[in-house]
Amino acid sequence: MRILASGTKSFVLRYTADGRDRIATVGQFPTWSLTAARKRAQELRKQIDAGADPLQEQRARQAAKAEAKAQAEREHAARERYTLKDLCAAYVAHLEAQGKASRADAASLFKVWLLERHARIAATPARDVTPEQIAIVVRAPLEAGKRRTAGALRSYLAAAFTAARKAPFNANLPAALIPFQITADPVAPIATVPAATCDRVLSAAELGAYLNALGTSPTDEALRLALYAGGQRFAQLLRARVADYDPAHHTLLLWDAKGRRREPRAHLLPLAPVAAGIAAALAERARQQAEREAKRTGKPAADSPPLFLSRASTPAKPMVPDTLSKRVYNISAALGTQPFDARALRRTAETQMAAIGISKDLRAHLLSHGMGGIQTQHYDRHDYLSEKRAALVAWEAHLTALASAKREAG
Repeated sequence: MRILASGTKSFVLRYTADGRDRIATVGQFPTWSLTAARKRAQELRKQIDAGADPLQEQRARQAAKAEAKAQAEREHAARERYTLKDLCAAYVAHLEAQGKASRADAASLFKVWLLERHARIAATPARDVTPEQIAIVVRAPLEAGKRRTAGALRSYLAAAFTAARKAPFNANLPAALIPFQITADPVAPIATVPAATCDRVLSAAELGAYLNALGTSPTDEALRLALYAGGQRFAQLLRARVADYDPAHHTLLLWDAKGRRREPRAHLLPLAPVAAGIAAALAERARQQAEREAKRTGKPAADSPPLFLSRASTPAKPMVPDTLSKRVYNISAALGTQPFDARALRRTAETQMAAIGISKDLRAHLLSHGMGGIQTQHYDRHDYLSEKRAALVAWEAHLTALASAKREAG
């Protein structure tokens, strides 16, 4: 028996292996009785006589046990670190690195419909997430009557899992997705949620009323410019900076990052007089705000601040699409007509432009859609600048006439 400094007593077996004296622990006293220890010592003696080394085997077992424990701890840490919440964050970072405008939309949907409503599911290791859990997450906005939101949420979740699953084999995807160890897609069994079709188009009188409802606030000026510039997407328009407006040629350069394109496509708009005046005033306001902020902080003014700034905070912050969307909703409610939203305004712009004779191809260039075909991407290098300018001049005149007619009608 051996007694350690701690007072612990153990039965041991002394033997010789490879010419060296060794001591192997048989069992701890009093857990092991003397009879049991002697029996075990006899078994070990037989192993030694057969050429085995009990001490080395004990050490090997202890090492294996320690490694198993360490592995379990690593897996536990990984489970805590690589959750569904973390996967969503990594995917949003991937969208941001690509310069995708959808980054903000994805981040907002994950926050509102996953993190805030289903914290336990969000904390689940991403590789252990089940289709049933995904169904719970997607069902919430669907049952709230937000069909489009449910469809977008499912799409972003599917994209996140697909990217993580392909990351180990695709160098174009970030390495940060690899540790999630995604081998299956729990979103695949969940039925897609087709967006509810909507064909709301404002009449000429309604469009005139909408124009007359716009005031002179930065939000209303942004809405007016979006419409006068041909019905531009809010998110795309609000990314513009002061340097994107050319006062000499009255052009506004937007960048279309929509879809799967890796690099945003330049979308140049030759503004008609009213729209150019709005853009010039916004640019001047943004420069003045940047100068005031530079004086306040003692830092150099930004070379090209955001073109669209909000008055809601000091210092003024870049305007966000939700601000414009909420204003459209309020105008719609105040007019008392059938409700309409930003998409209805864009749809109305194209419909009205068609009515005044602007061709389908030219409308596609003005609204920056349907531009992904082979012909457009690889062969047609004409900038259509003069055609777009003539179309926007006609469009601006049409809008001015609608607003005047509505005012005269009372």
